Amino acid sequence: MKLLYRQMLSFFAVICTLLIIVTISFVNVTNRTLYTNTWRELQQDADSLIQDSIKYDQTTHQFKGLKTASLKSNASLLARQNVHFAIYSADHKKMFASNGYTAKLTKKEWQALKEGRTIQKKMDRPRLNISDKNKQKKSGPGPHPKMTDILRPYFYQGKLVAVVSIGTFVSTVEQSRHQIISNLLATFVIAMLVALVVSYLLARSSTQRISKMRRATHQIARGNYKVHIDTPGKDELDDLGRDFNQMADALQASQEEIRQQEERRRRFMADAAHEMRTPLTTINGLLEGLAYDAIPEEDKKHSIQLMQNDTRRLIRLVNDTLDYEKIRTNQISMDRKVFDATAVIDNLRAQLNKKAALQNDELVVDMPKVLRVYADYDRFVQIMFNIIQNAIQFTKNDKIEIAGRRLPKGAEFAVKDNGIGMTKEQTEKIWERFYKADRSRMNTQYGESGLGLAIVHHLVDLHGGTIKVQSKLGKGTTFTLFFPDREYAPHTITPQTTDEQQTAGQVEK
Repeated sequence: MKLLYRQMLSFFAVICTLLIIVTISFVNVTNRTLYTNTWRELQQDADSLIQDSIKYDQTTHQFKGLKTASLKSNASLLARQNVHFAIYSADHKKMFASNGYTAKLTKKEWQALKEGRTIQKKMDRPRLNISDKNKQKKSGPGPHPKMTDILRPYFYQGKLVAVVSIGTFVSTVEQSRHQIISNLLATFVIAMLVALVVSYLLARSSTQRISKMRRATHQIARGNYKVHIDTPGKDELDDLGRDFNQMADALQASQEEIRQQEERRRRFMADAAHEMRTPLTTINGLLEGLAYDAIPEEDKKHSIQLMQNDTRRLIRLVNDTLDYEKIRTNQISMDRKVFDATAVIDNLRAQLNKKAALQNDELVVDMPKVLRVYADYDRFVQIMFNIIQNAIQFTKNDKIEIAGRRLPKGAEFAVKDNGIGMTKEQTEKIWERFYKADRSRMNTQYGESGLGLAIVHHLVDLHGGTIKVQSKLGKGTTFTLFFPDREYAPHTITPQTTDEQQTAGQVEK
């Protein structure tokens, strides 16, 4: 069964159940009210009968009986209203009966009457002889119409003097009830039809919204991630629609990221192939020249040096790729300890002075005599080496400042250059793998692969630290790194890939 019909049936069942409950309750209340009103009217009639017909002795103030004439007059009047009565004495003798009305009083009822209680009977079958204009008065033992009546005692000076049994046909009460029930049934049928229409509209409203989601899902399956669902309300379906829109946005972003990543991968493969092909071609040509003794003796030393440089470029490219993959797959181990960072920076300056001189750069170190840092020694060297070498690569004829200081919860380092700088867009992407801020430098002697800064970012993450960059095109760049102390550094860190967290490299303003 479709959801539309299930919901429609559910709504209709709920409404019908409520209508049935209300109808039954109303019928019961109506029935009880009708009988209560009838009994109250009969009681009033009985009181009027006794007041009009009772006789007293003026001298002795004793009960003398009932006025027959008054009783007959009242009997004729009440008969037109289908009301009949009988009056009994205290010794159970019938004193008067209208139209042969004969009620049956049990011993239990007499006992209750003597105690002053009024008895109400909902249904009874008393004998009743009815006079007809065209027929003689008849009486018979056959079936008699159902009646509802009351038995009401009357006392004079504390003594029971009379009991009035007065009743009317149940058909009179039932006629009123049937009329009410008929009207109620007509109303019930109309209400059921309205409930059916309302149920359909409610169910259709919900299923239409679900159908919209279904169509949107099909669009998503076809690759259209720009589809969105209107969610003006605040119910569960609107919440689901908003979640759907978030999913669509996430899928669209993921698709775009996959496209960009594929483009970067393709570009990297082309760059890597190019970088490998050039040195391999050079090495192969030089080896062939040496093999066939085609290189003059005075050029052999230079040829060997060229092969060594190209071999180093290939080794760096392979090592960077392997390092990145290890970090990405969380296969790298960290051996963090406290050591002197100043000594490390001094050693790095000595190693990189020659490269800086080739660019006519000057390395300036501004650090305390001893600067304690909690980190993996080899990885710290790798981080600072890549950052400083990056500064040398993009700076000419200027100085590069390397600074360090203690902070309350760790050690901070800054590498500042006055090189070519970067745009805001470039600073947001430099942490991505395979990205190169300056593609014209990919064939330099440093063998830029586009993985160095991505590796740096991951290694800093593994230390529980932070790395930030501030740059301005044509003015230079400043990298700021923070390594937390042992008590503030997390023990286990799973690094996020820079492709998944591009905002990590946004510029702080």
